[in-house]
Amino acid sequence: MFNHKVNEHVQLKLLEPRHADELYQLSDSNREYLREWLPWVDQTHSVEHTKDYIQFGMNQYASNSGFQAGIFYHDQLVGCIGLHQIDWANKKTSIGYWLAAGYQGKGIMSNACTAIINYLFGELHLNRVEIKAAVQNSKSRAIPERLKFVNEGVIRQAEWLYDHYVDHVVYGMLREEWKDFDAHTSNK
Repeated sequence: MFNHKVNEHVQLKLLEPRHADELYQLSDSNREYLREWLPWVDQTHSVEHTKDYIQFGMNQYASNSGFQAGIFYHDQLVGCIGLHQIDWANKKTSIGYWLAAGYQGKGIMSNACTAIINYLFGELHLNRVEIKAAVQNSKSRAIPERLKFVNEGVIRQAEWLYDHYVDHVVYGMLREEWKDFDAHTSNK
């Protein structure tokens, strides 16, 4: 199973059925906060819905097409990070993530994304990683900007969000750029 220690505070673990109650409670208690940018919130009405999501992630991992991991901060589940799907023919994927409101601003998501990107480029030997975020979602956009992803433009009306379309900014990172960025930051 995928299990990655990010640092002394943060660990990423493949979501398993045993996490369903905890994950549902976390998303339910952050429902209004998450609903602003995530279209799945209104369809998550029970632990059973959460179990279905976890099973999807386990199937994704078993078929080598990605994964869905819980972000654990001091052994407490505080959010999720995962891959939408790995495109092995083109050696690329995109990352999605969310973090409970009370855990924002602690560097948790930047550290989790860095660990995932290192894994994708270093272990899986992918060539490209994307992160997409709604134009107005400044908190989500701050992550790829902080990690020096390239802003590659806007996809107009990319997602239906409850009652309106939102445009997405597409950020991209190539393996060769990440090596350069990683080397520069480790020398400081």
